[in-house]
Amino acid sequence: MRTMTFRIDNMRRILLLANLFTTIIRCTNAFTGPIHHVKVQKYTNSIAAAPVQPTHNNKHVTSLHLLPTAQESVTFVLPSCLTSINTESLIESSSSIATALFQSSGNVALLPSFILNSVLFFLLRSKLITMLTPEGIAHSLALGTMLWATLGWRGWTVCVLYLFLGQIVTKVGFREKEELGIAEKRGGRRGPENVWGSAFTGVLCAAAAANAVKSGVPFLGLSSEVWILGYVASLSTKLADTFASEIGKAYGKTTFLITTLKPVPRGTEGAISLEGTIASVFGGLLLPMYSYFVVGLVNGLDSIAVATLAAFVATMIESLIGATMQEKTGMGWMTNEVVNFFNTLIGASLAIIMGMTLLRI
Repeated sequence: MRTMTFRIDNMRRILLLANLFTTIIRCTNAFTGPIHHVKVQKYTNSIAAAPVQPTHNNKHVTSLHLLPTAQESVTFVLPSCLTSINTESLIESSSSIATALFQSSGNVALLPSFILNSVLFFLLRSKLITMLTPEGIAHSLALGTMLWATLGWRGWTVCVLYLFLGQIVTKVGFREKEELGIAEKRGGRRGPENVWGSAFTGVLCAAAAANAVKSGVPFLGLSSEVWILGYVASLSTKLADTFASEIGKAYGKTTFLITTLKPVPRGTEGAISLEGTIASVFGGLLLPMYSYFVVGLVNGLDSIAVATLAAFVATMIESLIGATMQEKTGMGWMTNEVVNFFNTLIGASLAIIMGMTLLRI
């Protein structure tokens, strides 16, 4: 029997860490060995752990004692490796986990992706609650898990950058837009409908790219590079649309309806302005540049040009859809979120077509 004694400041920390280690170990199979039932008895200052005689056929019980006087106890599950920590195996296992989670090709197991996203969302919670509704946060967690599992950390960061840039530009001139009644609802915070309206096309492209990488053959006749280009273009399209809309509403001096070119008030569906159009090109350029120069998700400057052009054309088509179909009699189903989905689908489709025909990837 071996006993180890160590000090803690807060009982919650040891329980949280132990359960976190247990979950990660089970998900990644990084550690082997029997699982011990653990009884924790809370005292005042320090804690001692010692395995005792088996109480079941193939299970061990480990008692953790805080010294010197017992106050309360709680039972949870702890892997046997934590009762006799081997530094070398811990480092090796941690390296294996990191390699699995941060491989550049994506195809990360779903459960570890969920755990990592949960930790990251918890660390960023103070910022996220200003950007998303509670339901929006939950759906964004699901979205982030899917993207990390399919495209890895590089594809995940592209979507995170989209979220932050979109939020920043939404706040430009927000007070004036509120006074005019053309500001985003809920103070600019996004809900589930915004999350999926903007990113559902991207998720489909990410899943297709992951399938092509994992199988080693093109998915639906398209290579993983083409699907990734479609993914980047879909988010670039939505960001370009957000830049055009928000900058146009804040600074557009003259806005015209795209179908008639007649002047209309700022915020009118289907309206365009010079300021918003310039902002659209700039916004559509940001994510492709990040994807190439920073994370290397797309290949070549020509991919930047294709994604940016696709985003701009799709944004103009979105304005046309807004002017002719949105808020029209009998078209109640054509909500802003549905328009956003078609917008991103058009952007991704254009990028995929140009990637196949012009870039030949």
